[in-house]
Amino acid sequence: MTPWQTGTQVGPYVLELLIGTGGMGEVWRARDNRLNRIVAIKRLRGDHGARFQQEARAIASLNHPNICQIYDVGPDYLVLEHVDGQPLQGPFPFEDAVRIAREIADALDEAHAHGVLHRDLKPANILVTPKGSVKLLDFGLAKCLSCSPDDMTRTVAGTVVGTPAYMSPEQAQALALDERSDIFSYGVVLYEMVSGQRAFRGGSVLDVLNAVVGKEPEPITVGQPMAGVIARCLRKSPEERFRSMADILAAFTTTSTATAEVAAPVVPPSIAVLPFANMSADPENEYFSDGLAEEIINLLARVPGMRVIARTSAFAFKGQNTDIRRIAETLGVAHVLEGSVRKSGNRIRVMAQLISAADGSHVWSERFDRELCDVFEVQDEIARTIATSLHCKLNSSIAPRVHVPPPAAYELYLKGRYWTQRLNPEALAKGRQYYSEAVEIDPEFALAHYALGEFYFALASFGVQAAANVIPLARMHAQKALDVDPDLPEAQALMGLIAASYDFDWSTAARWFQLAVSREPVPAWVRSHYGSYMLWLGRYDESMRQKDIVIEADPLNLYFIFTRAAQLVVQGRFDEGRREFEKALELDAKYMPALFWIAMDELRCGNRDEALRFAQATYDVTWQEPLVTGFLAGLSRDAKQAEELIALISADGYSSAIGLATYHMVRGETDASMTQMLNAVEQRHPGIVTYLHWPFWAPLKSHSLWRVLAAKMNLAATTQVA
Repeated sequence: MTPWQTGTQVGPYVLELLIGTGGMGEVWRARDNRLNRIVAIKRLRGDHGARFQQEARAIASLNHPNICQIYDVGPDYLVLEHVDGQPLQGPFPFEDAVRIAREIADALDEAHAHGVLHRDLKPANILVTPKGSVKLLDFGLAKCLSCSPDDMTRTVAGTVVGTPAYMSPEQAQALALDERSDIFSYGVVLYEMVSGQRAFRGGSVLDVLNAVVGKEPEPITVGQPMAGVIARCLRKSPEERFRSMADILAAFTTTSTATAEVAAPVVPPSIAVLPFANMSADPENEYFSDGLAEEIINLLARVPGMRVIARTSAFAFKGQNTDIRRIAETLGVAHVLEGSVRKSGNRIRVMAQLISAADGSHVWSERFDRELCDVFEVQDEIARTIATSLHCKLNSSIAPRVHVPPPAAYELYLKGRYWTQRLNPEALAKGRQYYSEAVEIDPEFALAHYALGEFYFALASFGVQAAANVIPLARMHAQKALDVDPDLPEAQALMGLIAASYDFDWSTAARWFQLAVSREPVPAWVRSHYGSYMLWLGRYDESMRQKDIVIEADPLNLYFIFTRAAQLVVQGRFDEGRREFEKALELDAKYMPALFWIAMDELRCGNRDEALRFAQATYDVTWQEPLVTGFLAGLSRDAKQAEELIALISADGYSSAIGLATYHMVRGETDASMTQMLNAVEQRHPGIVTYLHWPFWAPLKSHSLWRVLAAKMNLAATTQVA
């Protein structure tokens, strides 16, 4: 087949732009010079002639305003109406959803009346025009011309055709089909249109098909008559569904139906705030544009009824020229905020625009030209305007600030946030410097004090500095933050972490965490720390619930993905945990914690060669973290390398205990490992409260000194751990 390209003459049509490709062919925008109109030309490749003729006959028999029309047919192509629109993507406001649902039903009713089944009804085959009406595409084809793997139509065992997530149960099982199969697919489309989520999901095609055949979708809340229509369309048995699209249209004419309403939490407005573009002359001002976007995220997260994607996931698209609708689909949101910042001296210009993911239209846009000292006012105004645009009740959610730092201190704080996100020794040192300078300028800056406290706590947790040297500094800065803002949940959670993992004071830790999570919305990192605390108490189900919530708020956050995977392993769900670790590595192939846990999993399975390979890979991307160093030393077959690693561990009195405990555990030397673990407890290494739940350390719990270790950590107060 001779390739087509822009400018090619196909009959009386001149090709202008390739607008879609897939396994069966391609779609071009073209101009009909005879009638001076734009058309769409679908060209099929390979042995798809029968389906090609099938589609031509199907469309030619239909004449309906909501069905794409056919104009001409060539030897290997169809000439179709060119539709200016975007694929259907929810959630829609209820009134719009009902109107669109009726238009789709009316179009399918027309098709069924002419004996035409669609068989591949899905959002990608339903375009919404700028005027809000719909057009149905791709009648008679079992495969859409799309480059998206998730939307590819698949053939199972040579007999099943359609898109897995939108098939009817009988279609998934290659059974005979009638109108009721399209009715089920129609119900799946409506479910997604009102909720923004797919009704049937899974990690593989087989998982999705199993869900279609045997599982009910998660419940959603939507008013009548839509609720009754969706519920009845999604019945597994065709006999229990509507008999025809005409019956569905009739159901939409009344305010209620006999079917039960789909019940569950209302789907909230949802938004992702992308990193603002730095338009300043100085590229180093990126810290300011990033910080402004992050502050808006934090403000919006306080708005009741709004789902806000956290910073890590929203910023994952930074520097990428990714389509807004693709970002929204990945993050599962209905709206996206993007903008730019130009900073010059004491003046700032902020451009912000709120975009609807459904059609890419602008809901709101504004320019702010202000003095730098007014930056907080700009943040508040943007957040309030977005909340109003999305019909959220503000109440006092964006409350007056407890303290407004001077611009110089605020800029230093933003620089600290910018550098500490990079998680390498040099960047962390810069972050600490900027935080310290911020609190020197403004000792009442609560967030800067908290950030310093968090930094010092991390130094002890990662074995970089002795806990006895830095935990008091962490406690001091957390307390200073609370002296300014007693209700700051981040500082309360940090005090809880210190009380549990350093003081082994479980009752005090409980009080701090109860305060930290007592007010909604709970910040994602606070909830993550609370989940860790639940793990330390042995309350695994509650810990997992907290981790599931933070993943929903920040789905691309590597740390959250990792901690949830670790939780699965702790609970003995090794295969599930392994898959989650591998998912983290798909996002970052050098993500150290995931590499290390896979190394431990290989050792658990007796695969020492693979464990060594992953241990070496972990060591290569870390800064001599004692756990990793000890693990690699224990596995190494190179005596010289093992000796050098042991010397490296032993050179640091604080890190040596946990590193040597790991080394001896890998070698099966439980007595020596317990001795070193007791030393680490004496040094109050904050990581121990977590480590003791890992399967890797399980042999210690049957050791004769386990009770001694438990007593040193006051574990008698938390019997589920002991």
